[in-house]
Amino acid sequence: MSELRKISRREFLQRTGIAGGGLVFAVTLTSGCQRSATTDGAASVAPNVYVNIRNDNVVEIYCHRSEMGQGIRTSLPQVIADELEADWDRIELLQAPGDEKYGDQNTDGSTSIRKHFDVLRTAGASARETLIAAAAATWSVPMAELVAREHAIHHEASGRSASYGELVAAAAEIEVPEEITFKDPADYRYIGEPMDLIDGFDMTTGAAMFGFDTALPDMLHASIERCPVVGGTVKSLDDSAALAIAGVEQVIRMPDGTSPPLFNPLGGVAVLASNSWSAQRGRAALAIEWDKGLNAEYDSETYRTQLVETSHTQGKTVLNRGDVNAAFEGATSLHEADYYAPHLSHAPMEPPAATAMMRDDGSCEVWTCTQDPQSVQDTIASLLGIEKPQVRVNVTLLGGAFGRKWKAEFSAEAAWLAKESGRPVKVSWSREDDIRHGYYHAVSAQYLKAGLDSEGNTTAWLHRSVFPSIGSTFSAEATGPGGFELGLGMIDNPFAIPNMRLESGDAKAHVRIGWLRSVCNVYHAFAVCGFADELAHLAGEDPRDYLLRLAGPPRKVNPADDGAEYSNYGQGLDTHPIDTARYAAVVEKVAAMAGWGRELPDGHGLGIAVHRSFLSTVGTVAEVRVDSAGKLHVEELWTAIDAGLVVNPDRVVSQMEGAGIFGMSLALHGEITAKEGGIVQGNYDTYPVIRMSEAPKAIHAHIMDVDAPPGGVGEPGVPPAAPAIVNAYFAATGKRIRELPLRKAGVV
Repeated sequence: MSELRKISRREFLQRTGIAGGGLVFAVTLTSGCQRSATTDGAASVAPNVYVNIRNDNVVEIYCHRSEMGQGIRTSLPQVIADELEADWDRIELLQAPGDEKYGDQNTDGSTSIRKHFDVLRTAGASARETLIAAAAATWSVPMAELVAREHAIHHEASGRSASYGELVAAAAEIEVPEEITFKDPADYRYIGEPMDLIDGFDMTTGAAMFGFDTALPDMLHASIERCPVVGGTVKSLDDSAALAIAGVEQVIRMPDGTSPPLFNPLGGVAVLASNSWSAQRGRAALAIEWDKGLNAEYDSETYRTQLVETSHTQGKTVLNRGDVNAAFEGATSLHEADYYAPHLSHAPMEPPAATAMMRDDGSCEVWTCTQDPQSVQDTIASLLGIEKPQVRVNVTLLGGAFGRKWKAEFSAEAAWLAKESGRPVKVSWSREDDIRHGYYHAVSAQYLKAGLDSEGNTTAWLHRSVFPSIGSTFSAEATGPGGFELGLGMIDNPFAIPNMRLESGDAKAHVRIGWLRSVCNVYHAFAVCGFADELAHLAGEDPRDYLLRLAGPPRKVNPADDGAEYSNYGQGLDTHPIDTARYAAVVEKVAAMAGWGRELPDGHGLGIAVHRSFLSTVGTVAEVRVDSAGKLHVEELWTAIDAGLVVNPDRVVSQMEGAGIFGMSLALHGEITAKEGGIVQGNYDTYPVIRMSEAPKAIHAHIMDVDAPPGGVGEPGVPPAAPAIVNAYFAATGKRIRELPLRKAGVV
C-alpha cells in the first residue's frame, strides 16, 4: 500500500533546503522492483504501484482515481510524469481497478491532488531514481553524475545516454532507492501547465466508455421496481404479466433494504430480460403491494416547519467565543434572519449503471461508474458472503457524479442478480430511478442573529444549523449534524467577530442522506454569505468593504481556540490554514474582476460572496438583471480561486465554470420534496437544471498565484454561487430572498 513514511520535525527540517530546492522523502511504495511481461512479450519493470516501464520505451501510469469530468486522468499523470522526466507522448494511462495497494481510491472531497500530490511525486521520483541507479550500475559511475531528462538517463561526462526502455532489464535487478529527491518547482515541465484531456478526443467523438456502455456476452438487462418510500418492503407480488412479455426471462425479488441503509440495495423486484426495453416493459407490468414502513408519513413541508422551530430553540453549542448574550444586550441594533435550503438530487447526466458476472471460482467481477471501487468491493463482498479480494471492480468513465456514485448499492444490485440468475447482469437506473431513490443532499434550516454597534461593526454572531445528518446513512441513532458536517462552512467561520456562538439542532432523517458536491458548504455558505450581505446594508457599507471588515486583520484562525472540534478536511492547519489574508485577497481580486462599483443599467445588480471550503477559498461576483416582469437573469459570473499550487490550470478554470453552472442550478431550480414518504420529482421536467438559454453570457475564472500546497478544486466553486446571486438580486431590487430555490419566490 502506498504511503509516505512519517518523519520527525527535526528530520523534516534536516531534509529540506537541499541542492536544487528539492525535498528528500523516504519511500515505501513497494519493497522493491517488480519484473513482469506485457501481453506483447516486452519485459517491464514496476518501481511502484503507479508506474510500469516497458522496454519498448512506453511508461504506463496507473490512475487510481475515477474520472468524472474533472480531468484527474490527465492531472494525475502530469505529476508523476514530471517527476519521472518522462516524455508525455510516451505515456500510456491505465485505469486501476479497486485494490487496497493503491491506498485511498475514494474520488470525493476534492482530495485527488491535495491529498496525493506528494504521493504522486514520490511515485514519479522513485521510478526516476531507480532508472538512475540502474544506469549507474550499468556504467559503473556514481549516481550523482547522472541526470534524467527527456525520457532517458544521461552521463554528461562521457556523453553516454540510455532510454528508459533500454534500462528496464537492469532496473529490474535494482532495489528502489530508500531516499529520493523532488525536483525544484522551477524545473517543472508539466505541473502548472495547461494540458489537454487525455480522454478528450474519445469523449468528443463518442468512443469513450462509460458505465452504461458496458456489454458482456450472454448478458441480461435488469430493471428494478423499488418501494417509493425508504425502508418499505414487498407485501405481495404478481409477476405473471411481466413474465408473459417477450424478452423477459426472469423476475427476481431483491433482498430487503437494511436499517441503517448503508450502501446496500434498496430491495424491490427486478425484471431481467434479453434487452433493456423488455426489462422496462416487464417492470411496468408488475403488480406489487408495498408495506411502506416507518417513513410513509414523511412530508417535506411538515418537516420544514419542524426544522425551523428547532432552529429557533437553543441547541448544542459547537463553538463559543466571548459572551454572545451580553454582546446582544449591549448592541446598538440587532438583526436576525432565517435561511432555508431543500433536499437536492445529484442528477448527473449518466444515471447509475453497473454490470456484474460471477466466475466459476465464486469470485465476482464488476464494471461500474463508481467514485470508490474499494467501497464497491466491501459492499458486494458482504452481500454475497465472499472475501473482498474475490471482488474485482473495473472502473469505467463516469458521466457526472457529484457524490452520487460514491455509493455502491447499484453495483451491489448487479452482483446480487448475477449470482441469483447465473448470468452476467447489467443494472441500469432510469432518470426517474435516480431522482426518486437517491442519497439526497440534506434539507436545512438556519437561524442567524447579529448585534451591531453604533459604527456598524458586528459585535456578536449567533448561528444555528439544523439538518438531518449523513451519519444517518450509517447509524440509525444519528439524529442531528455530525461534527465533520458542521466543519463544512460553519465552524470554520473566518470572521473576526469578538463574540460568536455556533449551535446545532437535532433532525431525524426520513430519506437516505448523502454527500453532494461541496456537501454542507452549500447551505452554510448560502446563509453565512447572505447574512453578511444583510449586515453590510444595515451598516450602510459597501458589501465588498464589509466583507473585508468582517475578515479583520491578517491572521490564521483555529476553531479549537474557541472550543470547537475541527478536522480541516483531514489536513493540518499548519499546511492548509484558515488564512484571512488569503481570504481578503480573493475578495479584492474577484471584485476587481467584476468592476465592482461601476455604474450599472437600471434593473441590474452585483452581488459578492466569498467562502472557503475543501482548503481553497473561492470568491464569486454575480451580475443579475431583473426584467419588467420581475424575472431574474444571471448575466455574468466572475470567480477567483485560491487553491494553492495548481497542477493543470485549464482543468481548474473548467471546474470553476462548471461549478458556476452547478451552483446556479441549485440556486434557481434545485428542490426535492416528499409526499406520503415518496419523492415527488422524477425527471428534468420536475427537477430542472440550467438550460443553455438561462446560462450567463460569460463565466470569468481567475486562479490566484499563491505559493502554498494544493487545495481542493472540484467542489469549492459551488458554495458562493447561490449567495452571490441572491445578493445581486437584492442590489437590483431591494428585496431579500432567504429560501432556495429562487423559482419558489417566482423570480425565475
